[in-house]
Amino acid sequence: MPAHLTTRPEYSLLIDRYDTWMFDCDGVLWHGDRLIEGAVEVLEILRKRGKRILFVTNNASKSRKSYKAKFDLLGVQASVEEIYGSAYASAVYISSVMKLPKDKKVYVIGMAGIEEELREEGVSFIGGTDPADCTLEPFSLSSFSLDPDVQAVLCGLDLSVNYTKLSKAFQYLTRNPGCQFLVTNEDSTFPSADGLLPGAGAISAPLRYALEKDPISIGKPAKTMLDCIQAKVKFDPERTIMIGDRLNTDILFGQAGGLATLLVLTGITSKQDITGPNASPIVPDYVTQSIGDLRVVDGQ
Repeated sequence: MPAHLTTRPEYSLLIDRYDTWMFDCDGVLWHGDRLIEGAVEVLEILRKRGKRILFVTNNASKSRKSYKAKFDLLGVQASVEEIYGSAYASAVYISSVMKLPKDKKVYVIGMAGIEEELREEGVSFIGGTDPADCTLEPFSLSSFSLDPDVQAVLCGLDLSVNYTKLSKAFQYLTRNPGCQFLVTNEDSTFPSADGLLPGAGAISAPLRYALEKDPISIGKPAKTMLDCIQAKVKFDPERTIMIGDRLNTDILFGQAGGLATLLVLTGITSKQDITGPNASPIVPDYVTQSIGDLRVVDGQ
């Protein structure tokens, strides 16, 4: 059973126990463009106590630099080096793990954030936000020209997903030998300011069904994301805690990496998901209603 935190001594002990704090963002620190009450104050408390803070998000719609602008807009202190998104991790995976040759390309189903991170890593790509692909015109295979240099398809959240993009991706994955099927993450939904919407996992689902094949997933809960962080930041897993709102990504990610886990109930997961006869088998170490609850250690 997870420890349900409610008292000042419990929160104080939690803060003393861990040196590195990894935060999911959507559903933990904010909903859309609305901050969760107390989130900024808690981050300030942790920084004043010398804690290392990292932001680990599956949101691939923005690059790290663009995500930093959102932090600034909401008044949340953060540096680019503290932000780890699935778009960044995917670009690092393609350049450093796959070691995609410079003369090869990636076909992108996704938004500008993925493109920016691929560009930063020196990875060539097509698709994505290209106007030729962002069309509602019928797709014609007879007029499609297969690019033999495409050696990977990378799929993330795409608010302009269409039949043309799915068809092109399918062609590359079935006709280009060795073409890799990659997804930034497999989140089924994501929490917007006004409620749940289909996530990146829902965008890639048609391809999985058509191909009868599962992709390589880069973001949480995959260990690839943690490997990306560990390549840049040194931390002791036994003194590190992952804070998230989703059991099958955030909490599972922390557990797979040997980290402690704190579940907040301000996002995807509800109290019913962790209690009762139909409770999830994924059990966090700690549970609190909101990240703002930790303000109590400073008498707030």
